[in-house]
Amino acid sequence: MTTRVAAIDCGTNSIRLLVADVHEGGLSELDRRMEVVRLGQGVDRTGELAPEALERTLAATREYAAVIETLGAERVRFVATSATRDVRNRDAFAAGVRDALGVEPEVVSGDEEAELSFRGATGVVGAAHPGPFLVVDLGGGSTELVLGTRTVDAAYSMDVGSVRMTERHLRSDPPTSADVAEARADVRSALDVAAGVVPLGKAVTLVGLAGSITTVTAHALGLGRYERSRIDGSVLPADAVLASCDALLAAPREERAAMGFMHPGRVDVIGAGALVWSEVIRRVQSEVTAAGGSLTRVVTSEHDILDGIALSVA
Repeated sequence: MTTRVAAIDCGTNSIRLLVADVHEGGLSELDRRMEVVRLGQGVDRTGELAPEALERTLAATREYAAVIETLGAERVRFVATSATRDVRNRDAFAAGVRDALGVEPEVVSGDEEAELSFRGATGVVGAAHPGPFLVVDLGGGSTELVLGTRTVDAAYSMDVGSVRMTERHLRSDPPTSADVAEARADVRSALDVAAGVVPLGKAVTLVGLAGSITTVTAHALGLGRYERSRIDGSVLPADAVLASCDALLAAPREERAAMGFMHPGRVDVIGAGALVWSEVIRRVQSEVTAAGGSLTRVVTSEHDILDGIALSVA
């Protein structure tokens, strides 16, 4: 039996759509697209969705509704993550989504976000690499760490992400050493808490998801333009990924904007995303070494929470 579904992932920085046919063997993609809408603009400071950010997001939602209708999806699920969890004006957001799509947006918890990301990623990379997997979904407002093999054993959602860290710490172009030191301290503090919940040292395969990580991977691969087929499933030495993280963090805005693989909406926040990813890699390597193992490679997947949402709908 095949079911045509539409999955929407609305995060802090971007909103994404996947329309797919879900069947016993997995899913067959019909349409996948992304818009950077920066829904989380200023949320860390104000506790509310900015009117202009809300309108950008709802405009994209209306465009997605037209695609969904054209392709004839039978079921639709709209999942909203970090930016909308605690805002005071989330009712206005929910009403706008209902008007556009006719479905209720689900503001999922960090734990459910982690499970959806894990399911989406391991459904593809699981056959090619050994577990346990540590799946890292690095978003604009939060970063999910999920450990498991066939199912989730432990998960934790950290309130650090590319938009949140940029707004908190990285306001200079390029960021000053003091700004970078503050941001690293913030991420390390969050990782200290996460490590008490998720046994990072048990990871055998480290899998990175979402736009900041795929952009770092594009840099590490030396791509002249964004090539999803080359990024998806790529396996890179951790040292090469860390070098790309450092290079993107240190690059001025003009240099980042000129990179052929860089989405225009990610130019301002990729430095913070790269910083978070580098801190996660170094911490996981340290924990694995302390547990008597070795972690020298990093896997990148283009299959993530969006795939997990699609599978959950069917």
